[in-house]
Amino acid sequence: MENNLDQHLKKELTANYEENKLLIQKILTDNGDLIVREFFFHQKKNIAIVCFYIDGLVNTNIIGSVIDSFIYQAPRLLRDMDINTLYTNLPDKINKHILHAHSVKLISKVADVIDAILSGDSVFIIEKCDQAILVSTRGWADRAVSEPQTEQVVIGPRDGFTENLRTNTALVRRRIKDPLLSIKSTVVGKSSKTTLNIAYHRGTVKKGLVEEVMKRLDNIDIDGIIDSGYISELIEDAPLSPFTTVQSTERPDKVAASILEGRVAIFVDNSPFVLIVPTYFWQFLQASDDYYSRYMAGSFFRLIRYFAFIISLVLTSIYVMLVSFHQEMIPTALALTIASGREVVPFPVLIEALIMEISFELMREAGLRMPKPVGQAVSIVGSLVIGQAAVQAGLVSPFMVIIVAITGIASFVMPNYAASFSIRLVRFPLLIASGTLGLLGFTVVFSLIAIHALSLRSFGESYLAPATPFQPSDQKDMIIRFPWWSMERLPHLAKQRQRASDSQKPKNPQGNNNNEG
Repeated sequence: MENNLDQHLKKELTANYEENKLLIQKILTDNGDLIVREFFFHQKKNIAIVCFYIDGLVNTNIIGSVIDSFIYQAPRLLRDMDINTLYTNLPDKINKHILHAHSVKLISKVADVIDAILSGDSVFIIEKCDQAILVSTRGWADRAVSEPQTEQVVIGPRDGFTENLRTNTALVRRRIKDPLLSIKSTVVGKSSKTTLNIAYHRGTVKKGLVEEVMKRLDNIDIDGIIDSGYISELIEDAPLSPFTTVQSTERPDKVAASILEGRVAIFVDNSPFVLIVPTYFWQFLQASDDYYSRYMAGSFFRLIRYFAFIISLVLTSIYVMLVSFHQEMIPTALALTIASGREVVPFPVLIEALIMEISFELMREAGLRMPKPVGQAVSIVGSLVIGQAAVQAGLVSPFMVIIVAITGIASFVMPNYAASFSIRLVRFPLLIASGTLGLLGFTVVFSLIAIHALSLRSFGESYLAPATPFQPSDQKDMIIRFPWWSMERLPHLAKQRQRASDSQKPKNPQGNNNNEG
């Protein structure tokens, strides 16, 4: 059956109308949503024409308009034509003189006909013609543009990407009205035939980066692409690393800013998440608010995020390490308080920490998967009732509850969900090493994680840039954000470095006092 299908798809349309029609119906057999609409036009010859489309994927108003054009306008065009030469280049004549649809083209391969029908376009096949007319009639139900669910901001635009590819590229086009903004298209997935768009700015993108992205996408050989997460896993540099080296975002403003800085954005049809490459680790700690608030406020909250990142990564491990092996490093009063809290706990502190960490992940996952009203209730019940009950039952100490709660809250401070998930994964080996080997285990595992992060690359760029290799000019937007008037140059990645002209710092208007006087 599969071999027969491949043979059918390799064929070309012929001048035999019935053969063409039966071939399309044979390939798309057993499809209840396939609509075959046959009608006639031309008052003398009664020329037969058949239209194929998939119900639910098309805008039926456009199809009705096209059929009206055939029935009411085609006879006037063909009235004075010689009957003997009527069929010569007939699809081309109809395309140029009759149809008013915004996108029409002629196709002759059976595979193109099938792809067009399954993509939501309509295909018209005329008798005695070996070419079909493809009319773009895509028009399925879409989700409206709404605020991103995973990257909300206090100050800044509220629009987010949707599952419609063309809507997503338009949201970026609205922000970059530059002819140097280019969008390439490709198709990935043998069965899904998912359309991908690669957007970049020709003036700033580094030489060879777009070619590398296209090469990795062309090498993908898979049956289907359902979401951009598939693409991220198939093109990243370090597939076995817990760190993600491809950034995904729902925010058009973030994508537009990345493109202007020389990066490449990958849009995937049916996915509200757009991929950005190359990716640096520090980008995951930067929120859109940083750039829309005044630089002092933006820098302060970015420092809070760095602090939260450190807490999320090491706080539980340091607590377990100190309580298990290095009690002498804890102030005496605090050590006595911790000891009194753990007096009735039957487990070692490492097991106690693992129980609490896993319980926290259970509650987070349950709250995420359940319906929103129920999920919130589960989170509240889990954190308050179960936590209090566990302490009273002597399963965990109050200090451990506090430590795990602070660690969990800190992990949610990171603006990127994928990055916060990576930190949660890395935390467990660090915790086990600290609880079994003390300071030695903590140091060794932490050093291994740091060395691993230093070795990572994202499309040829160091994952920890601009910290290492150190780029002095890029430090203005790493730990703190400098004022916009001081960031005249784009990041080191960009081919063209100039962002703004010099002397953009606002100055006090001269002579105001004199005028007032």
